[in-house]
Amino acid sequence: MSIKPAATLGNVAVPADVKVPVVDTRESAQEGERSVRLLSLMRNAEAFDRERLGYRFVKRAFDIAFSACVIAAAIVPSAVLCAAIAVESPGCPLYRQRRVGRIGADGRPREFTMWKFRSMVKGADQMKDALLAENEVEGPMFKMRDDPRVTRIGRFIRRHSIDEFPQFLNVFMGDMSVVGPRPPLPREVAQYDEWAMQRLAVKPGLTGPWQVGGRSDVDFDDMVRLDLGYIARRGVMTDLKLILQTVAVVFTGKGAA
Repeated sequence: MSIKPAATLGNVAVPADVKVPVVDTRESAQEGERSVRLLSLMRNAEAFDRERLGYRFVKRAFDIAFSACVIAAAIVPSAVLCAAIAVESPGCPLYRQRRVGRIGADGRPREFTMWKFRSMVKGADQMKDALLAENEVEGPMFKMRDDPRVTRIGRFIRRHSIDEFPQFLNVFMGDMSVVGPRPPLPREVAQYDEWAMQRLAVKPGLTGPWQVGGRSDVDFDDMVRLDLGYIARRGVMTDLKLILQTVAVVFTGKGAA
């Protein structure tokens, strides 16, 4: 199967000389027989990634160095925040969740444990089913602006993405990168079609185009388009630009739920 390159992905133009490893629309992804189609899409993206050994080496070296510095600098503030979280809402101040990482060589999604500062009351996962009707985002993703499960401290740390800081441990261990598509939940991936599945062709990240492009103001399809645009044109300068944009978003809280 031949995959035609996209002229634009999201609102970002992709240069004509860039070899785009993803298809730009769901309609394009739905052409052909299902199993052959998915295998072709993922192999195309993986082959593109293998050709960029220099970028991958620099990216991993940066991930290790940057995450180690953040972890060292955040030890004391993290301890204070953990104490405050535990006082407001009894329970472990850290929250762990199974997330889906990059698609493996066998074509199956790889899962890992992702860490966050707890921003919701204890037992929030069990309360989610009762709130599904209030979901404000179309597609396999849940977002609710006034989620009653979120604590007072939780609202602040979510607005400024402080709850995500423990994921620097995931970055240091290699489960994630500093920049990349956000890792989805297994139950969300179970609803993905082949077009959306392409966002799992690269290692997930702590920040990416969705975080700086609006977060909760962006629906699922727009999130996928942003991620595929990043996959097509990712590089050292693109990653550095997204990191700088993320710093601005952390301070302003723009687009947070």
